[in-house]
Amino acid sequence: MSDTKLLVGSLSNDLFRVASLVGRGSSDAATRFLLEAQRWSKELEQRPVSTYIARLAADVSKRKPEDVSLESAERYLMYGVLLQNYALHCE
Repeated sequence: MSDTKLLVGSLSNDLFRVASLVGRGSSDAATRFLLEAQRWSKELEQRPVSTYIARLAADVSKRKPEDVSLESAERYLMYGVLLQNYALHCE
């Protein structure tokens, strides 16, 4: 598995966790996983990936740690699906 694919998958998993925890009302835990997701996204921004993946990573990187609302959870869930599909189908 390539390092880029590992980064994409890790970011996807953490975004899924954020969305799930926000849905359960655990905003403190969701904030922790958002910080982890930002760690992956900042590293992913430096990699050669598709334009939409780079934009997605940049959006996650610029989010404030307190941004764990239901609206943002829906966005993170969508991002997680897009990233997961990319990881499965990229070369």
